Amino acid sequence: MTEKSAADHLRVLIIFAHPSYETSRINRALCEAVKDLPGVTLHDLYQTYPEQLIDVPSEQALLEDCDVLILQHPLYWYSCPALMKNWIDSVLALGWAYGQDNQGKRGDALKGKSFVQVISSGGSEDVYQRGGHNNFTLAELLRPFEQTADLCDMLYRQPFLTQDLRNLDAAGINAKVEGYVQWMHDLLRGELPPLINSHHAPQADYAQQHTAKLN
Repeated sequence: MTEKSAADHLRVLIIFAHPSYETSRINRALCEAVKDLPGVTLHDLYQTYPEQLIDVPSEQALLEDCDVLILQHPLYWYSCPALMKNWIDSVLALGWAYGQDNQGKRGDALKGKSFVQVISSGGSEDVYQRGGHNNFTLAELLRPFEQTADLCDMLYRQPFLTQDLRNLDAAGINAKVEGYVQWMHDLLRGELPPLINSHHAPQADYAQQHTAKLN
């Protein structure tokens, strides 16, 4: 990744997927709060692809032009909405994002870029624990995304989480939005969330850690 001077911002691409954006409480508020920030590109998949036919070259061009990839979505069946899964399957292609294709082209287009998730869940942190209602921590459920980042030689970083959404009132949502805006400003300045590597951990979890400064 190209080193940034103090006057520069990182280029952040938010790939956003929410099938019911108009009825969303938190994701719509988060998007509206950061969509016009310098250095941020917000890309709404359900708005762009109502028929779910992905323009792969266009999407790959967006990815090539960013420093940080954010996947923002509500938690759907312990994963992401269907269109985002379609996007991952289509865009992160062999010989472009990872591996080597039949013509010998190596997939290193995303090497060294940061991969971060912004995720909302109706359930609280307590239900995403070993022995809790959902049996696993959120970090464990998101391991396929961590492995996707690893396969593409990307840097998987601690996500921005909004949990217990069912019990979050207007004041709580406003506080979360303010926190997200600050988090985004820090990220744009190169103060990135900590790296996550749970490959050999018997149990994955997101510890509270300081951000990592990009040098």
